[in-house]
Amino acid sequence: MSRTILHLDLDAFYCSVEEIQNPQLRGKPFAVGGKPDERGVVASCSYAARALGIRSAMPMSRAVRLCRDLIIVPGRHHLYGEYSEKVMEKLRDLTALVEQISIDEAFLDISDIQADKTRIAQTLQLSIRTELHLPSSVGIASNKLVAKIATEVGKKSSKKKNEPPFGFTVVPVGDEAQFLAPLPADMLWGVGPKTNARLAELGIHTIGDIASWPEKELVSLFGENGRDLWQHAHGIDNRPVSTESETKSISQETTYNVDVSDEKTLEKTLREQARDVARQLRKNDLTGKTVKVKLRWSDFTTITRQTTLPTSTDNEDEIFHAAVKLMKAVRKPNQPVRLIGVGVSGIGAPVRQLSLWDVGSEKSRKLQEVVDQLQDKYGKSIIKKG
Repeated sequence: MSRTILHLDLDAFYCSVEEIQNPQLRGKPFAVGGKPDERGVVASCSYAARALGIRSAMPMSRAVRLCRDLIIVPGRHHLYGEYSEKVMEKLRDLTALVEQISIDEAFLDISDIQADKTRIAQTLQLSIRTELHLPSSVGIASNKLVAKIATEVGKKSSKKKNEPPFGFTVVPVGDEAQFLAPLPADMLWGVGPKTNARLAELGIHTIGDIASWPEKELVSLFGENGRDLWQHAHGIDNRPVSTESETKSISQETTYNVDVSDEKTLEKTLREQARDVARQLRKNDLTGKTVKVKLRWSDFTTITRQTTLPTSTDNEDEIFHAAVKLMKAVRKPNQPVRLIGVGVSGIGAPVRQLSLWDVGSEKSRKLQEVVDQLQDKYGKSIIKKG
């Protein structure tokens, strides 16, 4: 029995949230990010800004040169997290088989829902639009790979001037390879800039071109990645939607729309992720001893590095500093990053035994508990570190 996988991606998510907060931004060129005179970068930009050539991860100084009237909005990542959680709650109300892969993106396995799958997806997309006022694009297919690419195809084919695309694409079972064939080779997972350049040298420009090559030759040219290329080009992807029934680790990941090379931007992301991970630990009355960093480079090579702390922690600063140290140990200067993530494992109940010298730490922990309670009641933006 084939599966039915739904991929949902929130369109221009940060900007969409900012437009909810300030409707006067709608239709105007604006960007969420840092100041141009402080080496800020564009975290997200409106569709009106995109029409002028502005893109995510672009230096804000360049964005301002492209559009002198560009409105710059400082990022409010706690607010985005709150809206993201509202969306994810809707997804989990539909099925328990939800795999959130970033703040604005998730896979759902809706195979066992006894209803018309297209109508289910349309209803979900409409409810997110009408109840949460957020635009989204949807792809439906028999596996995660094709569903995600379907979403991207829907976005590109549904573009409207200065408006979100609200893409919606369904790939019928059995049509996976046919759907993928005319698409550019670099839309396929595993085809980064280096692999794409090598494929072009071989006269391979589309996913269909990849599929036409013998698997053995691709393996000979690209190693095990060649086998994946052949299978993916034929629309084959057997990975299930992954959920965790018990808390073995807590993590946060961010996939950038455009690869990021700026170290300050990467550290800012790590700080936000460490904050969210620490808060989730405290919320569940847990601590963890092992901090892990996940990095994906431009060519889709993915690495993880981890370190074990002297004692278990639920402290944001400890998690953040460990994560930064791990990142700096493996990342070359100015090396572009596609995805970055922080996780904590070795999880268990916190140990509260104090020594005479731990009084300051205990005061800090109690202060953080008060902050958590305030944020739970009034929202994450009510209080934060200066």
